[in-house]
Amino acid sequence: MSQDCATGAVQPGENERRTVRKFDGHCRWKLISYCELEEATLGGLIPLTDASRRPVRFPFVTTCIILTNFFVFALELRGGDAFVSRWAAVAANITAGHDWITILTAMFMHGSWSHILGNMVFLWAFGPEIEDSMNPLRYLAFYLLGGLVAMLAQIAVSPTSTVPNLGASGAIAAVMGAFLVTYPRDQIRAILIIFVFVRITLIPAALLIGVWFLIQLFNVGSVTAVQTGGVAYMAHVAGALFGAVTARLFEDPRRLAT
Repeated sequence: MSQDCATGAVQPGENERRTVRKFDGHCRWKLISYCELEEATLGGLIPLTDASRRPVRFPFVTTCIILTNFFVFALELRGGDAFVSRWAAVAANITAGHDWITILTAMFMHGSWSHILGNMVFLWAFGPEIEDSMNPLRYLAFYLLGGLVAMLAQIAVSPTSTVPNLGASGAIAAVMGAFLVTYPRDQIRAILIIFVFVRITLIPAALLIGVWFLIQLFNVGSVTAVQTGGVAYMAHVAGALFGAVTARLFEDPRRLAT
């Protein structure tokens, strides 16, 4: 199955047709594939929470974003191919001036349970602290702008692609970039998986996010040169850079001082 994703997509082909027949009985919309969130399998490392601090305020916006993603995912399961095709972003349509709204709607769509769960785990690991450093409206604007920048970056490197793109990882990459410059010394509680051994450990945020970013940067050309699919590293890189560069513009110094 060939994939091309600003945060997940598929180009139909012979292998895909075989896969569709296999999954049709369980998931009608498997024709529109997805890109698993690379962050969720960072060398067998899954971040959980910030062990160094707790948000002073309840992360209302982060919680609402997570609930919205699951709500939209339920609509995908109910609506099937037609829903995904209508609301996922297609680069060729965007560059032709059509369906611009899908740049936004695609940010709340996912291709599988593992895709959405991986995304939401990462958002919950880093989002509450960044929301706390901004106010709710600023954080929401930051999140949405980060996702838009990530999607547009992927479209820019494959403007003629006709395959759907969907996923929240570009916006979440922006949150991670903001976390990197705001709380680089914080310890992240994470699940470390090595073969059959599983343990909870603490990893410095700068190390965890820094290594993740280098992986994205190293692989950034692996998808953009062709339309045969894979992980959209450019979207991740663009989102993270946006977050790192603009975080201070959105953050409230009074909140950081508390």
